[in-house]
Amino acid sequence: MAGLRDHRGGRNGWWRHGNGGYGWVGPLFWPFAYYDMYDYAMWGDADYAPFWGYGYNDIYAGVFTPYGYDDLAGYLPQGGNDNQPAPASPAPAAATDQLAQMCGEDNREIAGLPIDQIQQAIQPNDAQRAALDDLANASVKAAQDIKAACPTQLALTAPARLASMQQRIEAMIAAVGTVQPPLQKFYSLLNDDQKVRLNALGEDQRRGEAAQTKSGSLAQSCAQPGVTDWPTAEIDATLRPTEAQRAGLVALQDASAKAADMLKASCQTGEAITPPARLEAAGKRLETMLQAIKTVRAPLDSFYATLSDEQKAQFEAIGPRRAALSNRATVTRPHERRHHASIGGIIRHFISFAR
Repeated sequence: MAGLRDHRGGRNGWWRHGNGGYGWVGPLFWPFAYYDMYDYAMWGDADYAPFWGYGYNDIYAGVFTPYGYDDLAGYLPQGGNDNQPAPASPAPAAATDQLAQMCGEDNREIAGLPIDQIQQAIQPNDAQRAALDDLANASVKAAQDIKAACPTQLALTAPARLASMQQRIEAMIAAVGTVQPPLQKFYSLLNDDQKVRLNALGEDQRRGEAAQTKSGSLAQSCAQPGVTDWPTAEIDATLRPTEAQRAGLVALQDASAKAADMLKASCQTGEAITPPARLEAAGKRLETMLQAIKTVRAPLDSFYATLSDEQKAQFEAIGPRRAALSNRATVTRPHERRHHASIGGIIRHFISFAR
């Protein structure tokens, strides 16, 4: 997991989470989605809490994707057109496999509860052991369902990226619904001493995480200070919107601000102390994220539909251009300059694959 969290070779970016992870890794939103949800619910990992690092900044990054040609070319089908070179990419099947791997090929290992450790810690009776088996089976099913919802195609436009986000969050919400009843049943069968020992196992699990960097309180992880201001001046300069388009842009900005407030208000102010309570908190957070995405999607779809192909290309180039400027402070490669110099043309090339 750490490799994907720092997949860009340690370069910083405006879309990066405070704990060092990324909401978007290439074309995929929320890699290891079930792992983050399960890890928080079962072990109460509030110091690191990657689950709570997801929020408004990821919606913002979905609208203004930070990824450029070099990052996404490997996921495109082979071929080109007369104006742009064909990307050096694998066959479509290979690209699909790469997306599946990013979704988590090892989901069974991740989702599989450490049954032996839990049994050793709590010494369950027959009823408790049966409930634990039910919970383990539900955990695996939930992870498999999330993986089944993994995108098989590259989302090349802002509306498509938010649609992909929504699909991912909806799968996670369904996973919570799958795990919640057996988790509650199992936990309710434990006596007080067993609950203490289970929580102690969670503390041991957290201590076992190698070289973890604490990112502060859960509330600080959730607040996600950072990018909230829209690049209005750049949009005006590059898109030259009409009055009607400007009105649509204002509606989109207002919806975005509403989504940011919504997510900020849903941040946890304290740590839930039991696994069922933590899973319930995670479920409520996901519901709020889904509502926030839907709040932004409708005006985004309306605004985007009014743009010409040239304006769409310019809009899609905003994020990669900002990322290029950000990365230039740490590393600059000649091929990055060549690609980003003609980013509008390359985005048009990308969009041609989406049709």
